[in-house]
Amino acid sequence: MPLYAEINEVISYEIAVDKPHTLYVEECGNPDGIPVIFLHGGPGSGCNANHRRYFNPEKYRIILFDQRGCGLSTPHGCLDKNTTQHLVADIETIRLKLNVHQWVIFAGSWGVTLALLYAQQYKERVLGMILRGAFLASKRDMDWFFSDGVSRIFPQIWKSFSTCLPKKNESETLLQTYHRCLLDDDKKLNAKAALAWSEWTDSIVTWALPETDKKSPNDIAKLIRIVRLETHYAVNQYFLEENYLLENCEEIQDIPTLLIHGQRDITCPVESSWLLHKVLKNSSLQILPNTGHLADEPSMIDSLVDATDEMVRLLK
Repeated sequence: MPLYAEINEVISYEIAVDKPHTLYVEECGNPDGIPVIFLHGGPGSGCNANHRRYFNPEKYRIILFDQRGCGLSTPHGCLDKNTTQHLVADIETIRLKLNVHQWVIFAGSWGVTLALLYAQQYKERVLGMILRGAFLASKRDMDWFFSDGVSRIFPQIWKSFSTCLPKKNESETLLQTYHRCLLDDDKKLNAKAALAWSEWTDSIVTWALPETDKKSPNDIAKLIRIVRLETHYAVNQYFLEENYLLENCEEIQDIPTLLIHGQRDITCPVESSWLLHKVLKNSSLQILPNTGHLADEPSMIDSLVDATDEMVRLLK
């Protein structure tokens, strides 16, 4: 099923959390419908108008927000007081501010990490979950992306990505090198690191869509802030203990959960959703055979919209 029609009637809010952060939050759809919160990926990206369209506006009260330092939240790219635990607390703050008793969580990629953590901490507030392209923030995931994994599928791009920046010393990892160069006072080095990172991730993430355009010089300052935030989380192991998500799923295994993953997802291998399906007893798993990681691939759109409609039926 395609996306629902464009939704232009939106109520937006600015919600102050820990200084200096202010969150951009919006809602649309049916004020008396099933509340659903959209958790975007990244870390570092944000929401857009199409994200409203995965949901039937007659059935759902649709709530979107840009995570700290992302999108229209301010200040953009701010790393101060920006951790996984802060983001989970922000989700609960939004629920309280908008007077939502319980809601559905709709999440993709990094958003799945936040969805699972939130559900584990606030189980009684979660009606159900729709989780796309799960990312579990484990060492195995990190090694796949930054060491011995994707590099074997894209060796030509990996060579450029892994050798374009100067290492501080032999013990410095590639991720640490990028993080250091993005925080350096040298703006040219910042830009070089951000563009190399973006070329690597964009090449991997695209499967059934045209390759993304190269970033123009006008986008560089914003791109640096986005990639700086992404590496901030990655170099800190996403502020999680190893295997924390899977090891703490027992308490949420009864929450109705619809898992969707592209078989061709190179960014977040389908194994992650498979492992979640095994521990979440009230879950279903749909693996899309010719689909990658992005939510706006045609077959993924169809499956996600079908899933939001199915969740309405499950909650009747």
